[in-house]
Amino acid sequence: LVAESQGMIGFAIAQALASSTGNAPVTTLMTRVEVDPQDDAFSTPSKYIGPVYQPDQQTELEERYGWQMKKDGDYVRRVVPSPRPQKILERQAISQLLADGNVVICAGGGGTPVVEENGSYQGMEAVVDKDLAASVLAQSLQAEALLILTEADAVYLDWGTPKARALRTATVDDLRPLAVPDGAMGPKAEAAIQFVEMTGHPAYIGALRDAPAILRGEKGTHIAPAAVDRKSTRLN
Repeated sequence: LVAESQGMIGFAIAQALASSTGNAPVTTLMTRVEVDPQDDAFSTPSKYIGPVYQPDQQTELEERYGWQMKKDGDYVRRVVPSPRPQKILERQAISQLLADGNVVICAGGGGTPVVEENGSYQGMEAVVDKDLAASVLAQSLQAEALLILTEADAVYLDWGTPKARALRTATVDDLRPLAVPDGAMGPKAEAAIQFVEMTGHPAYIGALRDAPAILRGEKGTHIAPAAVDRKSTRLN
């Protein structure tokens, strides 16, 4: 299903980008991501996938398909493992495409998770976190920066409270308390921390609509490796 999504959504993104990047070719690449078969995630599935079901359907679905299911609000949903990404198998192809001037769409949906078995790769029923996969990809490509785009216009402290305030600049230590597996900003914070610590280059988090301004330092949150002004400020 991840591979199918990579192709379908990749096609749509490629169509849109091809009309706005001048003469630069746009390439969508099916991307496999190696995971560790011993990852603890395989024993504790936690990633919700698929539609919701009525609670009284749980036993039948688990017996029929061998699924594991968990409560999701008033319903139940299937859960699968979410192992940590270890390596982008198509990294060399991505690097070559970039060197040839392509705009490359890759690692969609976190990439298709695979494990190595007897010298070949076997697909796994799992979902890799897309932000962590992006961080691993950016590191392997020696990227100058990692830009994570989302719905929120920045990383906020005290989110959802009257005291909520946006971080314009932050260090990895400022961001670390937010790097929790909450399925929202937590994985993005963890991905940014990982990239900055491993490369010494900056990471940015902000809204899709603000992408150019974020890279100019005008909007979003800038995560730096060295000490910066730690003051939290409200964004204009």
